[in-house]
Amino acid sequence: MNHVEGDNELPGYTPRAGSSVAPPNALTPGSERTVSLEDSKGHKWFLLSVPKGRAPTSEFWPAIYAGDLISGSVTLDILKSESPKAILVTVTAMTTLIGQEGQDFLVIEKVLWTPAMALPDGSIVTKLDKGHYTWPFEIALPNETEVLDRKEKKIFPLPPSFTERASPAYINYKIAAIIKRGALRVNSTLTTDFGYLPITKPELPSLMLQKACKENIPYVGPEGDPEGWHILPPVTVTGTLFGAKRGDVDFNLALAKPLNYARGSAIPLWLTFTGTDEQALDLLANHQAIHIFLKRSLATGSDATSDHAGKHTDNFFVSAMARAIFWPATDASTPGKRVLRGEVNLKKTFKQSVIFPRFSVRYHLEVQPFEAVGFVHAPHVSGPLLTQPVNVTSFHATGIVMRSFAPPEYAEELKNFDNSVGLLENGNQRFYHHGGLGVS
Repeated sequence: MNHVEGDNELPGYTPRAGSSVAPPNALTPGSERTVSLEDSKGHKWFLLSVPKGRAPTSEFWPAIYAGDLISGSVTLDILKSESPKAILVTVTAMTTLIGQEGQDFLVIEKVLWTPAMALPDGSIVTKLDKGHYTWPFEIALPNETEVLDRKEKKIFPLPPSFTERASPAYINYKIAAIIKRGALRVNSTLTTDFGYLPITKPELPSLMLQKACKENIPYVGPEGDPEGWHILPPVTVTGTLFGAKRGDVDFNLALAKPLNYARGSAIPLWLTFTGTDEQALDLLANHQAIHIFLKRSLATGSDATSDHAGKHTDNFFVSAMARAIFWPATDASTPGKRVLRGEVNLKKTFKQSVIFPRFSVRYHLEVQPFEAVGFVHAPHVSGPLLTQPVNVTSFHATGIVMRSFAPPEYAEELKNFDNSVGLLENGNQRFYHHGGLGVS
């Protein structure tokens, strides 16, 4: 967990060698965030400056992608001599659960000056006289860190920053400049947060799906492109029609492979209904009767990395992030069969999937019972009919964007689905959580 930086880092605020990500939001080196301490007369005598990096605007924290260097400077503008023991910068990261102390999972320390080290101009002094001093620095974040997970030390990729209003947990990254003084004297510290974003991408889809994305043509379904789709087991839906007769319908849901999807893209879906009762088929294969949601589960606590993290405890939270939309597939429906195309749109503000000790974010598609006029599930169904885990990545697959193909008249029906209000299930309790979904 602990790292001590040497003096041989690469120069500049650029991706390190081997990074495959272009800097789409990189800002000019002159765009900085500066925090400072002032004396009683308003004189700024201690300053920490960090480039804004890839932050989209000046209102955002500095933003760092995996592979970037954190560069900056520490400045002293002192009006009388000082005799500090050391001047250093630290980078720390921690997980914080509401009501608990934060736990560091990364600590990097870089010493800028001690009385035994030369000043930036090459001179060696035991104390700092009145004047202006600036120490530039560069720190490289590791890609991984060693963390205690369920009583065992394991290696995990660095997780992304995570902060949302009313969230039960947070992941924070900070950089600090510290003036260390002797015994019985208080240190001076400047701190600023920064955002960290790991680089995760989906693998490339099938060649036929790639062709559809590049040429803006409809996807070919599972029958024509079996390599391109993950087909879930069939589910039989049984019910009564208009209180008069029994009806059975089988449905198959397919998702485009691989099951990793970038923020700002769409998850292609393919839904097939089969049965002998044409009336039942028409009722259930209506886009308004279908309720398929993308849900996000947030697990905290000691078993957050487990696939079976306490789903019925106070450490497990589920929120509805998006609803799937469907429309008829052209010329694909026949007697005894109905076929619909569909998709789930992933907003750019969605958080990426992450599995990390004490804090994990997972996503899954959930098929809920159908709601059709004249059809009643028999027996009554209260839980989901089907679930499928998926991953959300921070970037698109190389050269491919899974774009939306939804006709405008079908996409319009989602305007009332409010992503700023998600239903949270905390154990057996249910309540509404306002303003916290997908906030960057």
